Amino acid sequence: MQQSHMQQSRITHEGNRSVKLVTFDDGNGSRLGVLGSDAGVVDVSATGVAKTLLEVIEAGASGLVALQEAAVAAPVLAPDRVRLLAPLRPRNNIMAVGRNYQAHAKEFSASGFDASEKKVIPDHPIIFTKALSSIIGPDEAINTAMDPSSTADYEGELGVVIGAGGHRIDADTAMNHVFGYTVVNDVTARALQARHVQFFIGKSPATFCPMGPCIVTADEIDDIGSARLRTTVNGELRQDAAIGDLIFDIPTLVESISAAVLLEPGDVIATGTPAGVGIGFDPPVYLQPGDVVEVSIDGIGTLRNPVI
Repeated sequence: MQQSHMQQSRITHEGNRSVKLVTFDDGNGSRLGVLGSDAGVVDVSATGVAKTLLEVIEAGASGLVALQEAAVAAPVLAPDRVRLLAPLRPRNNIMAVGRNYQAHAKEFSASGFDASEKKVIPDHPIIFTKALSSIIGPDEAINTAMDPSSTADYEGELGVVIGAGGHRIDADTAMNHVFGYTVVNDVTARALQARHVQFFIGKSPATFCPMGPCIVTADEIDDIGSARLRTTVNGELRQDAAIGDLIFDIPTLVESISAAVLLEPGDVIATGTPAGVGIGFDPPVYLQPGDVVEVSIDGIGTLRNPVI
């Protein structure tokens, strides 16, 4: 896995303040903040530097520097005063990658749910999108009632957040276009995914794209490939893999998507899920009301969502 070469400034560590960028609600609407190690939130919006994380990303290096300077003097809110939201709402649909870990590609093929399959291990990245209306934040509920087929399944994934956009980006320079990383749960209605062949409907029910709890800038993680992704359901470990096990790594995904698609600042690419999803069980084990799904990635954090 290629490491980041971004030349953006880091957020200065002040006391217990970290570099995890968040969007939160303190009862007065959506605000921009920095998550502290004690779970307190530095209220960057109070300084007037920016209202949303998308504004910061679109401003490039100067936006991050301005956020850094504002965070030093911004007030800190106690954890019980804030509710974390999805850190980012991009302008375009979430872009996602299918069958991007070998073991998952094999379990997905064996499940019979991929009606579009041509080869077990694809020659090129399989790209689909998830509707923006599917995005929710940490601790928000995944609502299985939005899936008429009652076949909701979890998929823990690394989310790559694009900084500088572009068209026809080479793999060699692709990491310069990565702003940072987040955690995505690519929740899927399996029966709809198979029925409609193209994945969009099965991937896009409302509440089926939990994201968060934060975005960590790419320069804060020296080697994202060595980070591990773990998914638990009700405390039971279901998925555990290194990000470096991706079939198509981050530079390849950026190059492949941007070959035709004009990537824009703030776009999010969900890079694929490892083995251990519910359809890999015999019989399949779908999400049920009362379940709790947690997806964790080293260096980023844990995205927790109850199921109703």
